[in-house]
Amino acid sequence: MHDPLSYDTLTIPEATRLQQTLREQLLIQERDFPVNIIGGADISFNKYSTTVYAGIVLLSFPALQPVGYSLVKKEVLFPYVPGYLAFREVPALLEAWQQLPLKPDVLVVDGHGIAHPRRMGIAAHFGAVSGQATLGCAKKKLFGKYVEPPLEKGSYTPLLDKEEVLGVVLRTKTGVQPVFISPGYKLDVRSSLAIISQCTGSYRLPEPTRHAHNAVNRFRLGELGEGYTEV
Repeated sequence: MHDPLSYDTLTIPEATRLQQTLREQLLIQERDFPVNIIGGADISFNKYSTTVYAGIVLLSFPALQPVGYSLVKKEVLFPYVPGYLAFREVPALLEAWQQLPLKPDVLVVDGHGIAHPRRMGIAAHFGAVSGQATLGCAKKKLFGKYVEPPLEKGSYTPLLDKEEVLGVVLRTKTGVQPVFISPGYKLDVRSSLAIISQCTGSYRLPEPTRHAHNAVNRFRLGELGEGYTEV
C-alpha cells in the first residue's frame, strides 16, 4: 500500500488504481458506536499553489461546543485534478489527525464520501486509510443525480447513481442552497443524515465543518498558529 502521507510522485493512472484498491476496503454500514466527540475537517489552498492548509476541529456532541483544533501546513506536489483532490488533501489531514491528543468518534469532512465516480471522495479515502468513521458534507455536487429538495430546512432528496443511493441532498437552512451528504467509512447514508441533522444550526454549513472552515482560513491568514490548541 502506498504511504498515505505522501502522494507526490503518483501518476493519475496510479492514483486511479489506488482508489479502486481502497474502494474494496470501504465499510458502509449502520452506525454501531456512540458519538461523544465529533470532528470537522477542512482544507484551504490555491489550486495553483503547492501549499495546503489543513484543519480538524473537535466539538462535543450533541452540544457542539468546541474542544480543540489541530492545524497543519504542508507542501503537496500532486496536481489539482477534479476527482483526485483527496491526493492533495488527505496527507495534510492525516498530519492534523495525528496531532490530535483525542480522536473524534466521527469526522465530518468538507467534501464527498462515496458520492464520487469511483466512490472515493476525500471522506471515503481518509476513512479507508485511517480506519476512522467519516462522512462527507460538500457544498457542491461532484457526481450523481437528484431532484431539488423542498425549500424548508430539514428537507432532503436522495443523491443517485442509477438505482444506487449515494447520499442525500439536504436543505440545512430554509431557502438556502442544499448540501451534499454521503457516507465515507463505518457509516451508511441514514446514519450520515442523522448525524448532520443534529449538527445544523443557523448556518448553511453544519457546525463541525463550519468551525473547521473558519479555523483553516484564520490559520491561512496568520491569525491562528500551527499545532494543536485546546479551547
